[in-house]
Amino acid sequence: MSSPDSSVRVTGAKRAASLPRPGNLLNVSGHARRWPTVTAVIPTLNEAANLRWLMPRLAAVDEIVIVDGESTDGTVETVLAVRPDAKIIVEPPTGKGSAMRTGMAAATSEMIVMLDADGSMDPAEFDSFLALLCRGYDFVKGTRYGCGGGSDDLTGLRRLGNSALTGFANRLYRQNWSDLCYGYVAMRRDAVERLRLESTGFEIETEMCVNAVRAGLRIAEVASHETERRFGESNLNTWRDGWRVLRTMVRLRFKGALEPLPEQQSAPTLSTAHTGPVDPVRLTWRSAAFSRTGTE
Repeated sequence: MSSPDSSVRVTGAKRAASLPRPGNLLNVSGHARRWPTVTAVIPTLNEAANLRWLMPRLAAVDEIVIVDGESTDGTVETVLAVRPDAKIIVEPPTGKGSAMRTGMAAATSEMIVMLDADGSMDPAEFDSFLALLCRGYDFVKGTRYGCGGGSDDLTGLRRLGNSALTGFANRLYRQNWSDLCYGYVAMRRDAVERLRLESTGFEIETEMCVNAVRAGLRIAEVASHETERRFGESNLNTWRDGWRVLRTMVRLRFKGALEPLPEQQSAPTLSTAHTGPVDPVRLTWRSAAFSRTGTE
């Protein structure tokens, strides 16, 4: 297994191998390097058929948090059949955003990866996301438009809408994102509280991105390939959820910077697998919102 520095560029990535078991890795200098612990957060609602494909591919993840919206198709039983140690949280189905916030709050590993339960996001790409977190980034978002990325699922209408929303977000926040409405995201666990997430629906994907800018987090994009949902139908409503995304990005643009909470200011820095000491870039609201340094 290669080290997490081997095959990732910020704007594109090769297809990564499966995630290794956490432990000590040996880099070229001969020093032992520790791969961080990882939690996969997955919101579910009647996804048993898709989870039969997904769960075996998460065997190397330290912790799995399932936030289930009271499924009736055996979703929870399907998860526990493969991972009896999975953390299962059952709550009323109030929306994807609510489920993701619950799951992030329950995660205990150093790194958190959020992915959908429908099998459209391949866990084989975890390494690409985690490598950038290990290099000092706080928040890594997938992009279907990077070199090596793509989508088998986007309709013409959704592609057009995503392009328009991404372009508008780039103007509002002076970023250079290529894909705003994609929920394959990884972050350091200590970044969760700094994002101050409040969304209840699909717009949480946008709220995470813009609040990462407002909080001065160091952000990167990495290429990802989205396949079609394997079974069932999506709960996404193009017009309704597109409007919620637009409203969220405009509303948050005028709220100013997200200042660290007192306990966050004194919190120790997470130790990851750097080859040397690397301090993540902490952008002020002015530099993040009025320059193009927020996404590298």
